[in-house]
Amino acid sequence: MTAATPFFIDVAGRSIAVRHRRGDAPGIVWLGGFKSDMLGAKAETLDGWAETTGHMFTRHDYSGHGESGGAFADGTISKWLEESLAVFRRFTGEKQILVGSSMGGWIALRMVQELLEAGDADRIGALLLIAPAPDFTSELIEPQLETHHREALAEQGFFERPSDYAGEPYIYTRALIEDGRKNRVLEGIIDTHCPVHILQGMQDAHVPYQHALKLVDHLPADDVTLSLIRDGDHRLSRPQDLDLMIRTLEGLMERVA
Repeated sequence: MTAATPFFIDVAGRSIAVRHRRGDAPGIVWLGGFKSDMLGAKAETLDGWAETTGHMFTRHDYSGHGESGGAFADGTISKWLEESLAVFRRFTGEKQILVGSSMGGWIALRMVQELLEAGDADRIGALLLIAPAPDFTSELIEPQLETHHREALAEQGFFERPSDYAGEPYIYTRALIEDGRKNRVLEGIIDTHCPVHILQGMQDAHVPYQHALKLVDHLPADDVTLSLIRDGDHRLSRPQDLDLMIRTLEGLMERVA
């Protein structure tokens, strides 16, 4: 059952909403997608599983998302990464499994890099990446920009695209795209030093499954499993998708515990 009200923490002047369920390790840390929030079907399913099994579960909304403060258009990968690391360090103390959906998969991979650099490699037990979208600004957005998009970026600093999931359009800013280049992970080997399991729909219209195959090519040093769901879309929130997510998580739990 979802907590009635979230905690709020300050990260560089931004008010970040957090829901934290105390419990056993290894814990689970949820990292949502672009323009999503921590009350979606996948996060709520994970919370229900954590409540039933007694595991720790931590989730938050990035600035400009959900219950957190700030404007969505002010967000960048670096800011959302900073917030995610702050929540991770504030609310978790033992080994965790990062579950990253879409853009959250990119945030998860960057978190691992930052934690490894800080000497905290033992804090991450495994990664579960769902339709991961690492480097989506440079790999998936920039190549598709048309002339009017580039003109809008140059003249007003952003452009809009309709959203399939919400009434408001997605806003892509020049700052987001430029900052995305600084956070690229698909440029060399990504060492996570832990098991990685990727769930990817083959009917994903937003992050094609070939992008997941490319990610696997950058994870050659790790224990990586890629599960392709032939009829799965980007959200992977159907009952059978949620069941697969939980089964995959339980498999990773057995390896981490």
